[in-house]
Amino acid sequence: MEPKTSDTVIRLTDVSFVRDRKEILHDINFTVDRNDFVAISGPNGGGKSTLLRLILRLLKPTSGKVQHLDGGKEGANLKFGYLPQKNVIDSGFPISVREVIASGLIGKKDMSSKEMAQRTEEMLQLVGMENFASQSIGRLSGGQLQRTLLARALVLNPDILVLDEPLSYIDKRFEYRIYEIISSLVSNRTILLVSHEMSTIGKMATRHVTVNGTLRECDSPDCICHSR
Repeated sequence: MEPKTSDTVIRLTDVSFVRDRKEILHDINFTVDRNDFVAISGPNGGGKSTLLRLILRLLKPTSGKVQHLDGGKEGANLKFGYLPQKNVIDSGFPISVREVIASGLIGKKDMSSKEMAQRTEEMLQLVGMENFASQSIGRLSGGQLQRTLLARALVLNPDILVLDEPLSYIDKRFEYRIYEIISSLVSNRTILLVSHEMSTIGKMATRHVTVNGTLRECDSPDCICHSR
């Protein structure tokens, strides 16, 4: 994918990533524009989560460059909201639902304590977890923990929302609520979303890519792409 205009907020150039002498991603060239909604699919172990973590700079590429841009210039101070896969969360850590959500505001210096508390309560209600606010995360069901982590990803009102399998462990009733939440964000947010379930999400996305060691852009959510 060729470099785009000054609307580009993320650019990966010739990015490869090796772990334990195994190449997970090879020669990725990928740009994301402001207000893109990129739906990412691919097989297990294909590198989807690794791609997200490289974009978030939680991992450093073995080779190549990851840039965050503002008006075409590097060094943008982008606000990211991140929902990781549930299996990377230590559910035994003694922290409450409210504290997990509020942790998404750590370092937010332009908000008062009162504003942070209010924003946290708004997110509790958004994901229907207000009755579990004081509950330890170790006592939550998988779906309840997923809703809590979604609220943490949203609490900062991020410029770029990165969601890794947001429908995992979620029951059907709240699955539709997630669709509503995402739908309300698409007009003024950049979204990167990994999912195995693309029937509804794929229709909301503006772009569709598959990741299987390399990256390939698709024409529609129904297209079949084979990365080579």
